[in-house]
Amino acid sequence: MGTIRLGDVAPDFTAKTTEGDINFHEWLGDSWGVLFSHPADYTPVCTTELGTVAKYKKEFDKRNVKVMALSVDGLESHDDWIKDINETQHTTVNFPIIADEDRKVSELYDMIHPNASAKFTVRSVFVIGADKTIKLIITYPASTGRNFDELLRVIDSLQLTAYEKVATPANWQYGEDCVIVPSVTKEEIPKLFPKGYTEVKPYLRLTPQPNLN
Repeated sequence: MGTIRLGDVAPDFTAKTTEGDINFHEWLGDSWGVLFSHPADYTPVCTTELGTVAKYKKEFDKRNVKVMALSVDGLESHDDWIKDINETQHTTVNFPIIADEDRKVSELYDMIHPNASAKFTVRSVFVIGADKTIKLIITYPASTGRNFDELLRVIDSLQLTAYEKVATPANWQYGEDCVIVPSVTKEEIPKLFPKGYTEVKPYLRLTPQPNLN
C-alpha cells in the first residue's frame, strides 16, 4: 500500500458491489469518476450523504461522471442499509456500493488511517478523470458531512481547466470569469480568448469562461 497522489493513475480493482461484480477501470470507461468511502453501514452522517448523491445523480450524469461508494461491510448489510437510506432520505440509491469486507480497496486507496481507526475507512473522496488519473483527493472527519455542491463545483473547474488554458479563482462558480494561466503570452491571448480579457496585474488576467457561447 502506498500513498496516492494527484496525477497518479487510479488503482484498478475488481470488487463485489450492490450492482454486481465490477472492474473499476472497465466500469469507468470514458467517464470521469467519483469514488467515496464510508466508515461503516448504518452511520448517520453517511446515510444523509448517500441519499444526497442519489438525488444528485442527474447532475453527475450531466458532467459524464460515474459515482461509486465504498463501505467495509458486506452486501447483505448494504442492501438493508439502502432500504433505510431510501426511506429516510426520500430517494432511491442509484449507484453501486462496494462491499469491502477484506478492506482490499480501502488499503489500495489508503483509506484506513490508524490514528482515526484501525478498522474503518476515513471518509475520502477521489475524483478521477477520463484518463484514469486522480484529479482531486479530499478527506473528511467522521463528524462533518460532505458538501456535494462543492464537489460538483470542483468537477466543473477540473473539466474546464483540463481542456482550456485557464484556472478558476477563489469561490468560482460555473459561468463566472476565469484566470488565464501564466504560460499564455500576451500575444497568444486574442486567438485563445476572443471574448477579450481584463489585465488586473500582468500575472492576473481575467477572461469570460471560454467554453460558454
